[in-house]
Amino acid sequence: MFDFFNDITFANKELLWLLLIIPAIIGWYIWKNKTCTADLKASSLNGFEGLKKSLKQYLRHSSIVLRLLALALLIVVLARPQSRSSWKDVKTEGIDILMSLDISGSMLAKDFKPNRLEAAKEVAVDFIDSRPNDRIGLVIFSGESFTQCPLTTDHAVIKNLFSDIHTGMVKDGTAIGNGLATAVSRVKDSKAKSKVVILLTDGVNNQGSVAPLTAAEIAKAFGVRVYTIGVGTIGKALAPVAMYPDGSYQFGYVDVNIDEKSLREISDMTGGKYFRATDNKKLKEIYKEIDRLEKTIFEEKNFTNKAEHFLPFAISAAMFLLIEFLLKNIVFKSVP
Repeated sequence: MFDFFNDITFANKELLWLLLIIPAIIGWYIWKNKTCTADLKASSLNGFEGLKKSLKQYLRHSSIVLRLLALALLIVVLARPQSRSSWKDVKTEGIDILMSLDISGSMLAKDFKPNRLEAAKEVAVDFIDSRPNDRIGLVIFSGESFTQCPLTTDHAVIKNLFSDIHTGMVKDGTAIGNGLATAVSRVKDSKAKSKVVILLTDGVNNQGSVAPLTAAEIAKAFGVRVYTIGVGTIGKALAPVAMYPDGSYQFGYVDVNIDEKSLREISDMTGGKYFRATDNKKLKEIYKEIDRLEKTIFEEKNFTNKAEHFLPFAISAAMFLLIEFLLKNIVFKSVP
C-alpha cells in the first residue's frame, strides 16, 4: 500500500494548494459554534442529571467532517493522481584495458610530484575509477616484465595492488618490448570488441628479448590498440644517479631521454595514439583524453506508462457525500 503512494505523482499538483481551504473552514466552523449558540435560562439543572447522550449528540459534527473529507478528495481528483511504470533495457559492453607501467629506477625522477612513478600510479587509479564497466589488468616492467594483475572487474583489487608497486621489484632496466608483449598476451584472447593497452615509460628500450616494434606487430595482429605515454620534462630532471648500500638513492640532474620515435610508431601501427607528459597536470589530461577516446558501449531503451488513479478518490468523495446526505435526511431530519 505504501509503495503505491510512493509511486503516485500529480498532473496538476498546483491544485493541491486548495487543500488549505479545509483548515480555514474548520476554523470558521469552530468560531461559528462558539458564537452562535442560544442561551436557555433555567432555575435548576437537576432535571437534566442522569440523561444519556443521544445518537444525534454523538453525530452532531459528522456532517461537516464528511463534507470536508469529500472536499479534500475532490481536490485530489482535480489534481489528477497518476502512477508511472517504467522499465529500462540497458546493454553494457565494456572494454578490456591492460595498463603496462614502467617501474625502472628512473621513474623516481622528481620532475613530477612526488616523482614520476607515484604520479603515474595516482592518475592510473583515478582512470580506473572512471571506467566502472571495463575489465582492467596491470603489467609492470623494468629490465623484465610480469603480470601484476590479470584482467578483472574487481577494481578494488587492482587499486590495492597499485599501492604495493615500487621500483626494484624486478631487475632494473627498460624492457619496453617485453612490457608491451606481456600486456598483449594477457588481452589478446579477450572476447571484448575493443582491446586496449596503455603503455607508460620514461626511457629507451635497453633490455628484454622482444623489440618494441615486434611487440607492436603482435598487438596489431590480435587487434589490440596501444596508447603510449612518454613521461618526463623537456631537458634535464633530478633523477637517481647512484644507489647507496642502504637502498637509498643519490640524485643528480640528468638528460631526459625518451624514445618518442618508437613509442609513436607503436601507437600508429596499432591504431592508438602517442602522448608526452611533462608534468602531473599534463599526465592527468592524457588519461582523460584516453577515457574520452575509449568509450564503453551502452544501448539503452526506455519505456514509461502513466495510469490515472483519480477514480478511487472520486468514489470515496461520493460515498462521503452520500453518507452526509443520509444523515441529514434521516438522523437530523427536522420535523415541521
